[in-house]
Amino acid sequence: MDHLSSTPKHPLLASLPDASPLKDFSASQLEQTAAEIRDVLCNLLATRTAHFASNLGVVELCLALHCEFDFRKDRLIWDTGHQIYPHKLITGRYHDFPSIRTQGGLMGYPNPDESIYDLFMTGHAGSSVSTAVGLRSGDQLADQRDRRTVAVIGDGAFPSGIVFEAMNHAGETQNDMTIVLNDNKMSICHRVGAVAQYLDRLRGNPFYTGLKQEVVKLLDQIPMFGDPVERALAQMKEGVKAGLLGGMLFEELNIRYVGPIDGHDIPLLRKYLAMVKGMSGPVLLHVVTEKGHGYKPAAADPVFFHTPPAFEDRDGIPVHKSSSGMPPFTTHARDAIAGELKANPRASVITAAMCQGNKLEPVREQFPDQFFDVGICESHAVAFAAGQAKTGARPIVDIYSTFLQRSYDQIFQEVCLQDLPVVFMMDRAGLTAPDGPTHHGTYDIGYMRLFPNMIVAAPAYGEEVGMMLKFAMSQDHPLGMRYPKASAMKSDQPLPEVELGKAHWVRTGSDGVIVAYGAMLENALEAAEMLQGELDVAVVNARFVKPIDEDMVRQSIEQGRFVLTVEENTIVGGFGAAFLESANAQRLETRNVEVLGLPDRFVEHGDRDGLLDQCGLSPRAIADRCRQAVQGATPVA
Repeated sequence: MDHLSSTPKHPLLASLPDASPLKDFSASQLEQTAAEIRDVLCNLLATRTAHFASNLGVVELCLALHCEFDFRKDRLIWDTGHQIYPHKLITGRYHDFPSIRTQGGLMGYPNPDESIYDLFMTGHAGSSVSTAVGLRSGDQLADQRDRRTVAVIGDGAFPSGIVFEAMNHAGETQNDMTIVLNDNKMSICHRVGAVAQYLDRLRGNPFYTGLKQEVVKLLDQIPMFGDPVERALAQMKEGVKAGLLGGMLFEELNIRYVGPIDGHDIPLLRKYLAMVKGMSGPVLLHVVTEKGHGYKPAAADPVFFHTPPAFEDRDGIPVHKSSSGMPPFTTHARDAIAGELKANPRASVITAAMCQGNKLEPVREQFPDQFFDVGICESHAVAFAAGQAKTGARPIVDIYSTFLQRSYDQIFQEVCLQDLPVVFMMDRAGLTAPDGPTHHGTYDIGYMRLFPNMIVAAPAYGEEVGMMLKFAMSQDHPLGMRYPKASAMKSDQPLPEVELGKAHWVRTGSDGVIVAYGAMLENALEAAEMLQGELDVAVVNARFVKPIDEDMVRQSIEQGRFVLTVEENTIVGGFGAAFLESANAQRLETRNVEVLGLPDRFVEHGDRDGLLDQCGLSPRAIADRCRQAVQGATPVA
């Protein structure tokens, strides 16, 4: 397939200044628009990794929504946000679409700075219903009751606790709003839990199969539910169906249940959306879609094609581009977890719908009784781990740094306050490159190290991951371990054993010291090499931020003309702050100590190396700061 060019290969998409002309498109034009969207998505994957199967699955739903609502005025929230690509393509961003997920280009998630069609920068799951209830309430307070509010949420995100909190509130307020449940039988991996089983029963009820045809026939006879009597009959029909087939979970919450319906049939979607738009109170429209729809390899393997590596489509066959380099930290973490589960039958690993992202599929297969996927329910995952730990089990909570933030209170109350030995493996710590600010794991040092009883550490080498996890499993206190979405360097010499609160001096030097925390050690060592013959710089692998190595802090300050601390975390409350706190407690002079880290702002998306350089954390940037530090160093008596 060809890349996007100035030639309008996609004439309908290229003609859209925004989504408003879609209302006048014929059925055939809408189908052609859907085909153009899918072609654009395949073109994109020829250049870079991106969310793919989830976007393919919502093409028709997206078009139908924009046909029946005017989201320049009405309200639309896409939960989780990774399925936003079709929405961007039809809301005036087609010509900029080749820049998506690149530095300075379109974001791969909703972004209010890009378009009035994007209301929230959504990158975490489950919040859409709450924000939609709030939007509707705010519009009522402003006496703008003619505005419609729609939340689109997937079945994988639906069991999140906040969703039920929001539905509980919506059912009480009875404010008009539409919740579109996009049911594709998937999260990123295959979904889990009783709610998933409930949705399966709704979708698979044999009585529904026969009734559906009759309902469709009746709906075909009702133009667009313009007449109040016809609309009332249609609503009554849906109420009867909900009572016969299920949906009573929602009905008992005072939320009207409609569906399930085919999410790839645009005319049918438009009819139902028109109907629910006219209903009073909160309505849940259950839409059944296929993740990866329209591209057979993605539909056959939606797990792999959720965010696949770049590939070229050759007559319907994806040919993936080879990648090289050292194994990533996540692979080392997976192998270390497997080793611990094998060594201890009471050890367990808990993930929150991220089995694939955490590369845990082999662990799930090898240790099914010690593997727990709780769905997109991070707060529950941590409290569940606390319960296991209380019995003497040794749980490992393997969750992305940015998603673990959602369980902040459980880390405090259920784990640290009880001083339970739960190990937190915080994947994707630091900059997650094209995923952007919703996914960057840049706050975990701050939110973990402040709790009493918590140990906070970070491996710098691939081999160090297993060493650190083994150490963590021997402790009687909670421990958090962070590592980035990046290749892990290999040590060229034997590494010392991991000791609580002890750093590792990797390189000696008399002019200054770079103290690196975690994966930033690689850039620190490269910077020191760049300075060879110019400055003699020592490099330290800090290993721990809590407890911090106080002897290392003192030696670093006393032996060189400057000290740079380096971390892939916000400088507010991070490793550098802990270093300065230790120095202050020891009454050490800190005039020549400089903290390097991520700035106190949200870092945008882009290439990881480019973002690190932009934030002053590339090897070149660190070397430059060393030169500046020597020139500006103040002699210490």
